[in-house]
Amino acid sequence: MLLERKINANCIIISYPLILVYYFMKKSSKKTMIVGRHPIVDAINNGNTFDKLILQKGIEREFDKEIKALSKSHDIPLQIVPREKLNRIYNGQHQGVIGFLSLVNYLRLDDVLPFIYEKSETPLLLILDGITDVRNFGSIARSAECCGVHAIIIPQKGSAQINPEAIKASAGALTKMTICREPSLSKAIDTIKLNGISVFASNLDTETVMYDADFAGPTALVIGSEGDGVSSNILKKVDQHFIIPQKGTTDSFNVSVATGIMLYEVLRQRK
Repeated sequence: MLLERKINANCIIISYPLILVYYFMKKSSKKTMIVGRHPIVDAINNGNTFDKLILQKGIEREFDKEIKALSKSHDIPLQIVPREKLNRIYNGQHQGVIGFLSLVNYLRLDDVLPFIYEKSETPLLLILDGITDVRNFGSIARSAECCGVHAIIIPQKGSAQINPEAIKASAGALTKMTICREPSLSKAIDTIKLNGISVFASNLDTETVMYDADFAGPTALVIGSEGDGVSSNILKKVDQHFIIPQKGTTDSFNVSVATGIMLYEVLRQRK
């Protein structure tokens, strides 16, 4: 039986055998955290979705191997850090491991693509390559949901966390979107291509204008980071590059604005 009791205005503890889940509430963020070896292992094996695990460096070897194996088999990002960092995160007996539960459920691309085709819909995917700002992430998700994107694909590492700030920036769209978290974006693109979907990316170094790209068929748009754009290894895998036309002298649009422009062009072409 689930027991809940309010400790104070900032903390709620939900407890049951072998597990304590702490909800720490701040002005602009909320984290759902599990601490301790048995609670984390049980939570993973019971199908809970984690944003990441933090493991103490140099911890007892057998548990180290167990956590690494679980994180790999369940596609959970794992950070190995000194004990001091864990102590800063949690001032108590953490037993060398802390886990952050996810606010959304992640799906695998291999499971999502067949359902899109089964619905007889033309796939529209977003691949986020290096989007680390949670507000940009949320704004992109908002445009994606409005424009009928079937799934947003993010890497296990190097992506913004889906936290309350991101969900707020998305106006709740992140809770409605299908999110695929993949170990490798490069391999994800290979899978996308094998399923008959063309991959496009905006690139300032090309002369092809966005309006000349054909988005009427199955489409995946790669969105690069604010500072560096799409990474070079991903650009090599893209089927077609295009440039968003502009008149001003500013280098480029904000990444979330650019995403909205691209998605609306897809809608325009598909009518």
